[in-house]
Amino acid sequence: MIKIILNGARGKMGRTIAELVEREEDMQIAAGVDTVAESGKFPIYDSIIKIEEKADVIVDFSNPRALENLCSYASSRKIPMVVGTTGFEESHKKMLVEVSKDVPVFVSHNMSLGVYVTVMLAKQAARILGDFDVEIVERHHNQKIDAPSGTALMIADAIKEVRNEAHYVYCRADRREKRDRNEIGIHSIRAGNLVGEHRVIFGGEDETIEISHLVTSRKVLAAGALKAARFIITQAPGYYTMADLVKSLES
Repeated sequence: MIKIILNGARGKMGRTIAELVEREEDMQIAAGVDTVAESGKFPIYDSIIKIEEKADVIVDFSNPRALENLCSYASSRKIPMVVGTTGFEESHKKMLVEVSKDVPVFVSHNMSLGVYVTVMLAKQAARILGDFDVEIVERHHNQKIDAPSGTALMIADAIKEVRNEAHYVYCRADRREKRDRNEIGIHSIRAGNLVGEHRVIFGGEDETIEISHLVTSRKVLAAGALKAARFIITQAPGYYTMADLVKSLES
């Protein structure tokens, strides 16, 4: 039985993950963490450092502010981590790299395998369509705090790997000049209860190519997180991404 500590247990993703885990015969939530402690199908603590229940993996969909305690707890207990939280700054990324020396850490700003394919397609298109303009448009629900989305940045970063001179432009409202050929425009929409949509537009001379990915339920992301949990508990300490998970599924 794979026992999970669910960080961000009362959030939208936390509730969806808990719902899916109930259907899995080889998994259970040992304990959860959120801002308010409560008891229910599993205990929820207001701090991860209060958890005494034994666990095989931590699944995190919370807030960047929780990362320091999360990493400290995982390192001291030698518990692997699956991190799906977005909005990280450089200091948070360094924390994850540092803790990965002690425990296996899986990090992805989007747990959908479909998004991974979208990122790879966008990277390949950017390589082939070298003179095409690139614009990324992402749409999410009105409660999402960070913008642009972590997934939009994943796509942009992948494109930048093959277009080294590229730079990101998030707003053109204060600029009165032509578009620079090395721009990657990134645009965020927040409305209603949209789960997540990403469009990558390649605009060329007399033709346009668009790659898009639409999520209609958080269950897609939750299912990906559970795949990542099963994967990461079998790994040695290190920093892992969706590319490593996909490689394991192909072998």
